[in-house]
Amino acid sequence: MSYFNDHLDQIVRELENGYQSSELFFNRAGLERPNRAAIIDILDDFRLLLFPGYFGSQNPTRASAPYFAGHMLTQIHEKLYPQIRLALAYHEGGLTESVNARAEEAATQLLLEIPHIQKLLLIDVEAALNGDPAAGSKEQIIFSYPGLRAIFIYRIAHELYIRNIPYIPRIMSEHAHSRTGIDINSGATIGEYFFIDHGTGVVIGETTNIGNNVKIYQGVTLGALSTRAGLKLAGKKRHPTIEDDVTIYSNASILGGNTVIGRGSTIGGNAFITSSIAPFSRVSVKNPELTVDDFGEKAYEASGNA
Repeated sequence: MSYFNDHLDQIVRELENGYQSSELFFNRAGLERPNRAAIIDILDDFRLLLFPGYFGSQNPTRASAPYFAGHMLTQIHEKLYPQIRLALAYHEGGLTESVNARAEEAATQLLLEIPHIQKLLLIDVEAALNGDPAAGSKEQIIFSYPGLRAIFIYRIAHELYIRNIPYIPRIMSEHAHSRTGIDINSGATIGEYFFIDHGTGVVIGETTNIGNNVKIYQGVTLGALSTRAGLKLAGKKRHPTIEDDVTIYSNASILGGNTVIGRGSTIGGNAFITSSIAPFSRVSVKNPELTVDDFGEKAYEASGNA
């Protein structure tokens, strides 16, 4: 401890200098940032609302469902509105009546979309059940599938993204990424009956368009060709379009804003695609040549492995 104590004052002084840097704190006087823990708590509430009885300790019945829904919606609004208000005020440099009104409108509009989001998620559950022989049941998918969890969070975050709410959609999507290994940017547009099988390592970029009845496997990247221009590329179509009824197998990479995978196509594993594919195509990577040597039983025994 004495060696540490001898240097403690020096470390503190150097950190103090760093704390004065605007590059570290990005301070905006009198403004509070949205709270990440509070936003994750709101996502947990949304999951309770959308899948009643599956998570948490409450077990609403069909008779009590209206009271449960009313309670949860009110609770979510009371938590969500202040966080949206903080995000808008921090982003725009001040709390105004306009910020208050926009925060209230955005929170309410998201809640108005909840019945539609629930229907979409039930269709996604059906896609998982029909797309995975190991699924077993819809209950198992809801309880345990990381793909469904990532899609659920995406569908909530997307509603805030399209209403130009800063910070919160990204906090939500990165929380999903950390919990599931699936990175879906909240700006992506994703249709009905969407299934991510296994899911680890999936990346779906901000300007990706995905149609209906699309199935993707682990390690798939729907990304941009180059991001060297940084913020200059913001708002431009950088990621591919995946039309209806497409299956993309593991570790395929499909890149570029002008790249369109046509309807009904199947993309094989490990494919690397930077140009459009016609509808109803089958894309595969030629198997690498395998060399199998006849090691022989005597050589095997001589090696000491027997």
